[in-house]
Amino acid sequence: MKVSPKTRDFAVAAAIGVASGALCWIFLHHFQLGAADFQWAHSAARNLLAAQNPYAHTPQGAVPYPLPAALLALPLAVFPPELAGALFFGISSGLLAWGLIRQASERLLIFLAYPYWAALMTAQWTPLLMCAAFFPAALAFSLAKPQIGAPVALAHLSRKGVIAGFALLLASFAWMPRWPLEWLTQLHGYQHFVPLLIVPGPLLLLVLWRYRDRDAHLLFLSCLLPQRWFYDAFVLWLIPKTRRSILLTVACSWAVGLWRWNHMPHTMREVGRWSVLGFYLPMLVVVLLRSRHNQAETPAG
Repeated sequence: MKVSPKTRDFAVAAAIGVASGALCWIFLHHFQLGAADFQWAHSAARNLLAAQNPYAHTPQGAVPYPLPAALLALPLAVFPPELAGALFFGISSGLLAWGLIRQASERLLIFLAYPYWAALMTAQWTPLLMCAAFFPAALAFSLAKPQIGAPVALAHLSRKGVIAGFALLLASFAWMPRWPLEWLTQLHGYQHFVPLLIVPGPLLLLVLWRYRDRDAHLLFLSCLLPQRWFYDAFVLWLIPKTRRSILLTVACSWAVGLWRWNHMPHTMREVGRWSVLGFYLPMLVVVLLRSRHNQAETPAG
């Protein structure tokens, strides 16, 4: 029996989702992390179902997410934290893989990048946020973590995406009208860096030379917004499209991974400098060296 390409591609994406979810669960369980980065959204979803204010139950030292993150977590609220975090990451990875493989199977190589594995170990949102590049309605996911999702969403705007985002935002206000005020008052503990402001970050302004390229928009917007750790840069792997460019940027990313294996960064500036060197500058090279023909194939808008 001959298997159709769509069936085969879906099976590959599902396998990636299952494998990534299982590996995520192993890390969460072994290190007793609960749902890790997904923990706030999971707990907040349970609070919403119990008619409680999720911003009144934020653990000390934790930085809460916008309320749309809790709404997105509602389907997983019934599961224990570790399982919920693993399911969340597995579903996110599978959906991203489905979007990638529909364009070109070699784009699945981005899962080899160090920031993806940094994300896997703590059930991060980045794979889900990247889905906005492939599925218009997925733009709504950017509301859960706007400082990372906004560059992807703005670089891939569509009418369906805007409608989906507006619907999710409207639902969040209907559930809890004052949530932005309560969320903003708890952001003072958010440690971060801005790639553009860390030497040699200003070099990233050269990407404006390719202002017609949608990927240049993604890189430029990402370097302007605050980030926290190495996993946030995984969204940049939407930029390389060829096997060669993906493998080169993956190799550069693991130079950072090897450094991180032997060193614990002491400041956000240190994290930022290595992120700029290992993630951002290689992506700048990819965009600048892209031929005019390929540049025309990724228009803005």
